Amino acid sequence: MSEPHENNGESIVAVQNVCKEFHRDAITIPVLMGISLRLNRGDYVALMGPSGSGKSTLLNLVAGLDRPTSGTVTVCGQSLEKTSESQLAKWRSRHIGFIFQLYNLIPVLTAFENVELPLTLTPLSRRERREHVEAALEVVGLSDRAHHYPRQLSGGQEQRVAIARAISADPTLLVADDPTGDLDAKSATEILDLMERLNREFHKTIIMVTHDPAAAARTKQVLHLQKGVLVEGQHAGQE
Repeated sequence: MSEPHENNGESIVAVQNVCKEFHRDAITIPVLMGISLRLNRGDYVALMGPSGSGKSTLLNLVAGLDRPTSGTVTVCGQSLEKTSESQLAKWRSRHIGFIFQLYNLIPVLTAFENVELPLTLTPLSRRERREHVEAALEVVGLSDRAHHYPRQLSGGQEQRVAIARAISADPTLLVADDPTGDLDAKSATEILDLMERLNREFHKTIIMVTHDPAAAARTKQVLHLQKGVLVEGQHAGQE
């Protein structure tokens, strides 16, 4: 992966006075209320809170998968609430790497092919795609599993393939939704080691939803959501 283009201290995520409501028949359900949040390059933030507090909704807004009811969401210089769906798709492929709890690997594709898949939407040549995939698999320590299928891998290895897929296009921001929630303790620790390395060595900005205090403690800052409102967070780990 390349060195970062943006300077340290530059705002990567700026969420300003965001509200999000869902509508079910005639009922309005408020999920986020007046959220403001700023992440700079190199930040590694854990987002915690009880189920239903709005964590995944906020993550989806930051990732450009959803739009706020009111307020503004600016990520990597792009105002997401004003951007068309086709522009958002192109923007996400360039700037956002997604890591999910359940890996979302395609069973009939090898590890290499799973990592390469999002790159087929980019202008990269086949040779460039191969170089990106090989570099990403090396970062996650799975170069020797490139031609294995998901069923031939452990859960921890599957998640590392998923992380390789997330970083293969060298995104500006990694968005992780409970990435250790489906793993045993040893595999979870390996994934958190990898996430920490991506932040420290490759300067990736990361926002991670987690229910695990041990996972949150590995980040630089912990934010708490309660009933759609951000409450005062705390710093964790090293700055």
